Amino acid sequence: MTRALINVPKTARRGEIIEIKAMISHPMETGHRMGPNGVAIPRDILHRFSCRYDDEEIFAAELFPAISANPFLSFSTVATASGTLTFTWTDDAGQAYTESAEIAVS
Repeated sequence: MTRALINVPKTARRGEIIEIKAMISHPMETGHRMGPNGVAIPRDILHRFSCRYDDEEIFAAELFPAISANPFLSFSTVATASGTLTFTWTDDAGQAYTESAEIAVS
């Protein structure tokens, strides 16, 4: 089960720089370990993260096998308008995990 933790300010003033934090639980299997049966465990990592602010991509990152399990990302943006921030993580299995948070800008 994948669980994401998102930290976005509930309110901000227009033009204010806000910090956004996102973390997701994911095993991040590199594909280099052997399972109990002696067969390599297939690689399954999160390989892309993106954040959209009212349908405009404001941050994106390509992730590689060296990233830790349960990756934590922190970045900043300028509060321009009230709306929704949508966070999407995509893994090697093709699954996309999405969470969202609302911000009210005055």
